[in-house]
Amino acid sequence: MKYIFITGGVVSSLGKGLTSGTLGALLETRNLKVRMQKFDPYLNVDPGMMSPFQHGEVYVLDDGAETDLDLGHYERFTHCKLSRFNSMSSGQVYENVLQKERRGEYKGNTVQVIPHVTNEIKGRLYAASKDVDVLITEIGGTVGDIEGLPYLEALRQFSLEVGKENVLFIHITLLPYLKAAGELKTKPSQQSVAKLREIGIQPDILVCRTEEPMDDEMRMKLSMFCNVEQRAVIEERDVEHSIYELPIMLHKQGMGDLIVQKLHIDSPESDMSSWNDIVRRVISPSKGECKVAVVGKYINLQDAYKSVYESLAHAGIGNDCAVKIIRVDSEEVEAQGAEKILAGVDAVLIPGGFGDRGIQGKIMSAKYARENNIPYFGLGLGMQVAIIEYARNVMNLVDANSTEFDANTKNPVITLVEDIEKGTSMRLGSYECQLEKDSLSAKAYGEEFIKERHRHRYEFNNLYRDKLAEAGMKIAGVNPKRDLVEVVELKDHPWFVGVSFHPEFQSKPTKPHPLFCAFVAKALEHASSK
Repeated sequence: MKYIFITGGVVSSLGKGLTSGTLGALLETRNLKVRMQKFDPYLNVDPGMMSPFQHGEVYVLDDGAETDLDLGHYERFTHCKLSRFNSMSSGQVYENVLQKERRGEYKGNTVQVIPHVTNEIKGRLYAASKDVDVLITEIGGTVGDIEGLPYLEALRQFSLEVGKENVLFIHITLLPYLKAAGELKTKPSQQSVAKLREIGIQPDILVCRTEEPMDDEMRMKLSMFCNVEQRAVIEERDVEHSIYELPIMLHKQGMGDLIVQKLHIDSPESDMSSWNDIVRRVISPSKGECKVAVVGKYINLQDAYKSVYESLAHAGIGNDCAVKIIRVDSEEVEAQGAEKILAGVDAVLIPGGFGDRGIQGKIMSAKYARENNIPYFGLGLGMQVAIIEYARNVMNLVDANSTEFDANTKNPVITLVEDIEKGTSMRLGSYECQLEKDSLSAKAYGEEFIKERHRHRYEFNNLYRDKLAEAGMKIAGVNPKRDLVEVVELKDHPWFVGVSFHPEFQSKPTKPHPLFCAFVAKALEHASSK
């Protein structure tokens, strides 16, 4: 069993998650089986209650775990199917330790960071050491953070216990470019590595994030001052077109060879053909371009709709076309009107969300797409606003609403479902859906029985189901166990689909999600018809 530990220094947001996923992808091209996990030093139990302004997207797994968006990178870049077992925070660690103390498992001993907290961390590493060739573990935060020290101490101990020949430490650092000096600076990286070495960890590979190319002199300097082989100083420049260029970039620098050599792994050479094809489709698509408006309220946050943006990129890869994403603030639609803001787009997508800010702008956007025969895709809340809009403007239920936004509405087409609310505040994780045979969705999937991930509290109110169907909205998918509406479509529209689930959590560049693919195909068709 081999272990790779990935740490970061100098600043946060260096792209450790992307690099971790890329390393997993590179090892998979050598027919190695990898498992990936993320250790986050924050005291929150998970990101489920964190604001998108602070933490970006909450990524949901099949078992309902609400996790860091980096787990999305892991699943997109590799074949890993992750669970709550692959994500651990300090909140979980301390919660487990205190529960054990209350149960008397420590036999009255004083409970301390060392050994009790570090043993809890190591325990997760040992538990994950089954049925795979390589375990890749990313440590959140940066070296020097107080809350991260127990994790680094646990890794130091663990490397001794399993043998240093079976462990690889990869440190990701920043080479800032000072415009006034006209050069990259290595000192922050030197100090970051020095911090690691104080703890007792010597990095084996140094991955340097940089906007400018490194020269040999700089590589030699980093090698000497950081005590890392010169060939193990890897340049990771900002990609020009897509994050899916990363596997090829690191492969060309010999990263895969370096890892298998240092860990003494016998494996075949990398087969990069699938990644080369993906990058070719990104850089030189053969079938034109379409413009997709993503209408949300966190549009200015880079990571709030991360999986949605990536899924659209995957659909572009699948259709061999370029997808130009137009980020639209739903409050701007409220202020200026959908006709002005959405004019010229080839499709409209409304992602999930919570709260009533910007809701009217989303409803206006759904109406614009419906009335102008523009392909529409609603995810979670995006399905709900489409139903509210249809109820108001087609069924003439002018006060139709969700009880999330108006608890006293006389026509609650979206509401809480009582039996779901017992013991939980949200429907989370993978649920089954039976699709109508002749639906757009069933044609996209190529099957009638699917499973998709959910993250929402409110459901379509079945009291309005027959009325909605009579008015022309098709109930295209239903959860068979609870009889909950999962998919709605419009009969007389080129492509209008709303889903209660989040298909963006199961899309990969190597396997684009079928609904996103069908949506982008229709957007491309709309673009070519202009």
